[in-house]
Amino acid sequence: MKFTDGYWLMREGVQAAYATEIADTRVDDDRLTLYAPVRHVRHRGDTLNAPLLTVECFAPADGVIGVRVTHHAGGPDPGPHFALHGPAEGAAPAGKVSRDGSVLELAAGALSLRVDTAGPYRLDFTAGGRTLTSVGTRGTGYATTPDGTHHSVAQLSLGVGELVYGLGERFTPLLRNGQSVDIWQADGGTASELAYKNVPFHLTNRGYGVFVNHPGTVSYEIGSEAVGQVQFSVADQVLEFHVVHGPSPKEILDRYTALTGRPALPPAWSFGLWLSTSFTTSYDEETVSRFVRGMAERDIPLGVFHFDCFWMRAYQWCDFTWDPDVFPDPEGMLARLKEEHGLRICVWINPYIAQKSPLFAEAARLGYLVRRPDGGVWQWDMWQAGMGLVDFTHPGAREWYAEKLRGLLGQGVDCFKTDFGERVPTDVVWHDGSDPERMHNHYTHLYNRTVFDTLTEERGADEAVLFARSATAGGQQYPVHWGGDCESTFEAMAESLRGGLSLGLSGFGFWSHDIGGFEGTPSPEVFKRWVPFGLLSSHSRLHGSSSYRVPWAFDAADESSAGDDGDTGTGDGTDTGSAVAVTRDFTRLKHRLMPYLYRAARQAAEHGTPVMRAMLLEFPDDPGCHTLDRQYMLGDDLLVAPVFTADGTVDYYVPAGEWTRVLTGERVTGPGWRRERHGFDSLPLLARPGSVIPFGARDDSAVYDWADGVTLRAYALRDGETITTRVPAADGAPGAVFRTRRAGRRITTEASGARGPWHVLLAGEHAAVPEGTGVTAHETGDGTLLTAPAGTAGLTALLGADGDGDGADGT
Repeated sequence: MKFTDGYWLMREGVQAAYATEIADTRVDDDRLTLYAPVRHVRHRGDTLNAPLLTVECFAPADGVIGVRVTHHAGGPDPGPHFALHGPAEGAAPAGKVSRDGSVLELAAGALSLRVDTAGPYRLDFTAGGRTLTSVGTRGTGYATTPDGTHHSVAQLSLGVGELVYGLGERFTPLLRNGQSVDIWQADGGTASELAYKNVPFHLTNRGYGVFVNHPGTVSYEIGSEAVGQVQFSVADQVLEFHVVHGPSPKEILDRYTALTGRPALPPAWSFGLWLSTSFTTSYDEETVSRFVRGMAERDIPLGVFHFDCFWMRAYQWCDFTWDPDVFPDPEGMLARLKEEHGLRICVWINPYIAQKSPLFAEAARLGYLVRRPDGGVWQWDMWQAGMGLVDFTHPGAREWYAEKLRGLLGQGVDCFKTDFGERVPTDVVWHDGSDPERMHNHYTHLYNRTVFDTLTEERGADEAVLFARSATAGGQQYPVHWGGDCESTFEAMAESLRGGLSLGLSGFGFWSHDIGGFEGTPSPEVFKRWVPFGLLSSHSRLHGSSSYRVPWAFDAADESSAGDDGDTGTGDGTDTGSAVAVTRDFTRLKHRLMPYLYRAARQAAEHGTPVMRAMLLEFPDDPGCHTLDRQYMLGDDLLVAPVFTADGTVDYYVPAGEWTRVLTGERVTGPGWRRERHGFDSLPLLARPGSVIPFGARDDSAVYDWADGVTLRAYALRDGETITTRVPAADGAPGAVFRTRRAGRRITTEASGARGPWHVLLAGEHAAVPEGTGVTAHETGDGTLLTAPAGTAGLTALLGADGDGDGADGT
């Protein structure tokens, strides 16, 4: 919300007051409190008839400093509140206060808050000998608008060249500079400023992030009112924010997710390809079976089948009951899908109960639906006729809802798509007395937590996974989230990527999107360009609205399209450019990448680093990466640049070093921009210089023993550097560890925990090993493939060698 009218004036009817100096302090060992009048105090008389702001400064964790500014402290606090994770019980306080004359300093690890009590009001956040950001003039205060609403306001300075990211899954430009953003859940699709996932957390390229600890509306002006400031305000008497130090973006996310919750680790099977019935299409068991058989007949491995809304009867969502007219034997159908095709099953749900459903009267009688102030059930006709809203603040309602889910799990369902959760009214009364305005955003957190906890209790923590649309701060604990309703266009494809990268920079580790788009029907070109992007995402789902997303539906209309390498798509369903072939090949590529992807998933669960990463996260010291929003890093070492054009033209940036094309083995040298043209079966997929990427031996499933027959692809290894490659196990068992080192011409790899024969591909290199060691070298189009027999603990090869035994051996 904007309060000022240029530099000197306030907007009409707005009155504001800001902390001007520090009148008094209270100093404890680990925190300090500042008492700040809003006008200069010249004598005792100036202490009368004037506000005094209370500014509490504390350290909830190492590298994190919180500031809580209070005007009037006597108001009610009904909640809800974000659940923040503080220091372990018995741990020493994270903060330490020191004084040097008039200067007070609160230190939390490398991050410090400095304030000179003798000067004008100012807070400086410093680290590493430099100021990260400051609160200065107009930086702490409040404003009242013409309607009498009290807004607490804070401003943090923006440095020259400082860029702002995050605030949830936002589809507007990735850089927030110049934007006005309201943290308010809305069902707005991907083509507007509205967002399904609103998170009051932003980070910058200056080494810090800021979390506003307020679950209701937080209004941001990011260089859009005062161009050198990030301003945020809440309609409240209290405003609390936490400055989170890095200094790297990854470290910022590590500390932020330690505070608000780490992402859970999704089960390995969830990384396979998901196929849905689509939304309003006509389908029954025969349709489902035809789709699943069609995928198998075309050699496209399928991991999960999703039943969207109309698995239930119209006008009765959600009653958790299969429509008997189209699914007369749901238990038998699900059993057959599992037995014959090895599928997992997902079904669509939402938190609304339609009036026609028998569950409406039951829930209303038990008090499990949200009430109007007059005591009646809140209802409206949008989405479902006469629907009510489950009150997840009521313990009984949570258990009642969970029991309905248990019934579906007993039938063979494995997971749930938790749709909606954004359309939450504010003219209602919650069971626990929560403030309706604050509960609007927070409701989705209770909804997703209820479903996720039920899955955890019934199936175990290692099997729980959602496909959720809405979220707020802390919602990253309940993955996976998808990007919502996008159009079937290249523009919407780019919008979706921006939203996913923004969500990743807001603490969410796992993200997906509707391959081909949701609204409308994609052209064959859009579908075939979207498929590689979708399958090189953390999670991959084929889903639409009024048309099916089975790939063969797009082959009949295919037109020939040639890239620079001569690749073509003839539309006969067999060539490399057909929709079927593209879907098959990239699904199988993703399966082979599972040991690499699951390692990235563990990084998300352990440190909050997203699987799909804005380039800034991996290259914070390269200014060329700070503004990129049409490419990303998949894990540590793979650069992906989706193609957003029908003819295959793509522009992308390559950071410094000698990169390698994963699909062809060609070397690409950065830094610099490249313009290329790709066939439908290709896109820029580059391996980082000096990386060793594990490829699994199987491509027919996401779940297998990734360490059995693994191939380590070594790309442009640097002399003198040792690369450790960990191959995880899907079931949590100990994985395998490989250490690869280059010393001059010599390449050595030591193995621990490898099962079966294992391989090292020296991409783009010629090498040899001696005879008689058991290790073999084979020249391929991608480089030299070294094969070590089962039980081999290590191998050595010489680059450029001719196999004469000069120091090469296998043990």
